Amino acid sequence: MNIVIPIKQVPETSNVKMDEETGTMKRDGVESIINPLDLYAIETGIQIKEEYGGTITVITMGPPSADKSLKEAIAMGCDDGILLSGREFAGSDTWATSYALSEAIRAIGEFDLILAGERATDGDTGQVGPGIASWLDLTLSTYTSKVVDIKDKSVIVERMVEDGYEKLQLPLPALLTVVKEISFPRLPTLRGKQRSRKVEIPQWNLSNLKMKEDFLGLNGSPTRVVNIDHPKVTRGGTVIDVRNDASIEKAVSQLIDYLKSKELV
Repeated sequence: MNIVIPIKQVPETSNVKMDEETGTMKRDGVESIINPLDLYAIETGIQIKEEYGGTITVITMGPPSADKSLKEAIAMGCDDGILLSGREFAGSDTWATSYALSEAIRAIGEFDLILAGERATDGDTGQVGPGIASWLDLTLSTYTSKVVDIKDKSVIVERMVEDGYEKLQLPLPALLTVVKEISFPRLPTLRGKQRSRKVEIPQWNLSNLKMKEDFLGLNGSPTRVVNIDHPKVTRGGTVIDVRNDASIEKAVSQLIDYLKSKELV
């Protein structure tokens, strides 16, 4: 069972900032982590590997520093990692990202299963996983909550739908996007961390992959951010400084007048 898991390195949610000119996310100088929802895909892959055998390759697209996330996944129990990194990938939307990842996965060779997180916390679209399935012409199960069985060159899964669950049997190779309900991510082990330090992460780009350049990066992305607004999250109010009996009477009077204006008394 050869498994591929595309993951994403995302900024800490509280530190997300946007470039208003390009409409892309600012990542320089921002601490990054593995997309939390990808951890469930990693755990699911490790559990499948433990039961059925095989290998797990994690792949991500990002700056050279993104190899940190790949090494963390290897420390959890994955086998190898591949980093897509180059200026040609900068500013990619979900369409361009899924194209680049699908071509890299195609270059890996034979695989049985691709596992992806439901969505990334920085974009919240849930489009990259299904996009990869589309580029590679794979059967797809989204919102997968359980892998029931793998046999006879097929995978049986349960997926969440609006009115409950449905069971699907998909021929392999297939792609599953998973939800939190599917597993509980384990922590990296000491032995895993020691192994991850020794693993060499290959860096792939246009020099060793055949891709259509006009499908990559900001110029190859059909999605455009046309406007960014900054909504106010605070509410205006009136502060009354009460220091003596006279100010108390004034404050009570103002409160009563306000309640009357709103027809609350």
